[in-house]
Amino acid sequence: MKRRKERLKLYMEAGLAVLLVVGLAAGGRAGLFEKAVNAAEELTQASQGDAGTDAGTAEDGAENVVADASAGAEEAIADGQYPIMGSSSVTTQEMVDYFNASGETYPSEALSQGGADSIETFCQMYYDEACAEGVRPEVAFAQTMKETGFLQYGGDASIEQFNFAGLGTTGGGVPGNSYPDVRTGIRAQIQHLKAYATTDALAQECVDDRYEYVKKGSAPYVEWLGQQENPEGVGWATGDNYGYDIVSMIREMRGG
Repeated sequence: MKRRKERLKLYMEAGLAVLLVVGLAAGGRAGLFEKAVNAAEELTQASQGDAGTDAGTAEDGAENVVADASAGAEEAIADGQYPIMGSSSVTTQEMVDYFNASGETYPSEALSQGGADSIETFCQMYYDEACAEGVRPEVAFAQTMKETGFLQYGGDASIEQFNFAGLGTTGGGVPGNSYPDVRTGIRAQIQHLKAYATTDALAQECVDDRYEYVKKGSAPYVEWLGQQENPEGVGWATGDNYGYDIVSMIREMRGG
């Protein structure tokens, strides 16, 4: 009896956690949120009573909801809208492999000055910083590869600025923002992405100087980061198909 109740408690926690997973990863897709709520209610009722048939049913429901939430995140992607926020199945190794497949040389001499002496370290920083804010790591990483030409630069910003997504570069030779190290530059980019994706507060201290200028929650999907494709006419960049280009890069990274 005691062991079953302990197991029910674990399933309750998992069911409640799924509410967050569904909301972030699946963009609130119809049906999944309601399933998570119902499962959590069933688990609560079962834990307050005898651990009998109802408890077993509740456990099964919780297991199904966890599976549905994971599938829901992929379903949202498959439907053609790639959420900026949410959990991800992309690994740091896939990010490393994607960069290496480009044929470009990692600029270790320049980026080691900011604390990232290898592509492995660089990708791990992206993964850690993105997860800290609930942003999908592959979104930020693919955006960086697009903005910097796989870290080769050549635009208004220079690699020594540790500005990996053109923050503050408005054209005409304006170099944009500079950051003290690689991690801070990555964090600023990810916080800027989160500002576009959601109205939720930042999890870490704000290092994005342009955070306040973003209309919060105006681009929950990568496709909407381009101003021309955004329903409200706002976004990260003015270039045609900006967000769609990033999604194409992500799909290559994911092997699809």
